[in-house]
Amino acid sequence: MRSRRALRRTLAVLCLPALVAACAAGGGSAGAVDVEGDGIPAPLRGLTGDAARGRSLVAAREAANCILCHAVPGVPIAGNLAPSLAGVGSRLDAAQLRLRVVDQKRIVPTTIMPSYYRTEGLVDVAPEYRGRPVLDAQAVEDIVAWLCTLR
Repeated sequence: MRSRRALRRTLAVLCLPALVAACAAGGGSAGAVDVEGDGIPAPLRGLTGDAARGRSLVAAREAANCILCHAVPGVPIAGNLAPSLAGVGSRLDAAQLRLRVVDQKRIVPTTIMPSYYRTEGLVDVAPEYRGRPVLDAQAVEDIVAWLCTLR
C-alpha cells in the first residue's frame, strides 16, 4: 500500500498540467466565502449552476479532473482513490457539496483532494499562480448543481 505522501506526489505529477492550465485560464481572485458548519450555504458570487456544464467539468480530464480519483456515474474510466460520487446528492446538500469542492481540507485536513477555489494560505503554489483559484466561481456552482442531481 502506498503512503499518503507517495499518493500526494503522484497526484501532483498527474494533476499539475491540468492545474497549471486551469490557473492560467481562470485568473482572478477567488474572493471570500462564508462557511457555516460543514457547508457554504450561499452560492459563490450569487451564481446559479448549470448541471450539464457541471457534469462536463467533472467528467473531463482538464481543470477539475475529478475522474482521476473519483468513480463518476456514467463515466467508464474513473479513479478509486476517493469515494464514488454515486448518490452524493442524497448524502450531502448543496452547501456541504460546495464546501467540499471549494476546500475539502476544511473537512478532512489530510485529504489528497486539492482546494479548487480557496487561494489563501496555500504554500506549494508557483508564484505566478498564487491567489488564483483552480476553478472559478461559475465552475464550482456548475459542479455543485450536477452533484446535487446524483441521488
